[in-house]
Amino acid sequence: MSKILITGGAGFIGSHVVRLFVNKYPSYQIFNLDKLTYAGNLENLKDIEEKPNYNFLKGDITDQKYINSIFKKFQFDAVLHLAAESHVDRSIASPMEFIHTNVIGTVNLLNAAKGFWGANTEGKLFYHISTDEVYGSLDQGGYFTETTSYDPQSPYSASKASSDHMVRAYHNTYKIPVVVSNCSNNYGPNQFPEKLIPLCIHNIKQRKPLPIYGKGENVRDWLYVIDHAKAIDIIFHKGKIGETYNIGGFNEWSNLDLVKLLCQIMDKKLGRQEGESAQLINFVKDRAGHDLRYAIDAQKIMKELGWEPSLQFEEGLEKTVDWYMNNESWLEHVTSGSYQQYYEEQYKA
Repeated sequence: MSKILITGGAGFIGSHVVRLFVNKYPSYQIFNLDKLTYAGNLENLKDIEEKPNYNFLKGDITDQKYINSIFKKFQFDAVLHLAAESHVDRSIASPMEFIHTNVIGTVNLLNAAKGFWGANTEGKLFYHISTDEVYGSLDQGGYFTETTSYDPQSPYSASKASSDHMVRAYHNTYKIPVVVSNCSNNYGPNQFPEKLIPLCIHNIKQRKPLPIYGKGENVRDWLYVIDHAKAIDIIFHKGKIGETYNIGGFNEWSNLDLVKLLCQIMDKKLGRQEGESAQLINFVKDRAGHDLRYAIDAQKIMKELGWEPSLQFEEGLEKTVDWYMNNESWLEHVTSGSYQQYYEEQYKA
């Protein structure tokens, strides 16, 4: 597989996948396709942008004509599809954007693969990266497995569920070789600060309120983003065609407990009194249709492909805090302009 298209490669997870593939596989030509919306940032990849096997393509997966043109020009052997609108709050405000990008964009890529690969799919692969949110919400017990029925609860998760179904439909109907993975919440360097952890790191530094939905009881399973990138690498090379793999950290935290831990770490890093930053916690009106709990059972990928998380959460969180504190210019750059208006509208008390 010498020519690999990675969509959304300037985003949070995508940039870590691009970096891993460019550095680890110098014989592969990596093509990073990104629209460069608010969450796509080429600064995430400055360390590899001069590598001879790295190529950047600025384009939109919803533009079928453009997608066909790059398939024709570059003759991709494989697609790693990460490009997506991914923030639940934004999906509630603007659901059609999520339908266009996550559903239409995915089908455009599938159609291009079908058209240009034809019946000769030897050595070809369409790898679709999805989310655990397609499974809906769990109560206090149980875990999502690869056979859990889909029950999406937000426009975002419904759009991702739709794209998952289309990928499997194209595999069953047109015999396109596919794999799908569904991952739990990611954290780590380069995450856009609309998401909980970088938002709180930024606000703690600025002594701004830390907005937490409802009572902070919602539970998520957290995975360090570089561990996710490594799982994607393993699935891409060793995963079985037509299979689904759940990726998780076995690491559940309520939003409130996570933010309290983050406050403790930040107080030490910033030389503040213990408990000082926790006083910034501010409970705000709960998100509409807020899922209570997500939790992944990752036994399949661990047993069949030999992957497992490399970091304990506290260690990963410290690494994450250190990165944001050492990259203040990156954080200030992405939190300027339109982000401020979005933030003020989203987190009204």
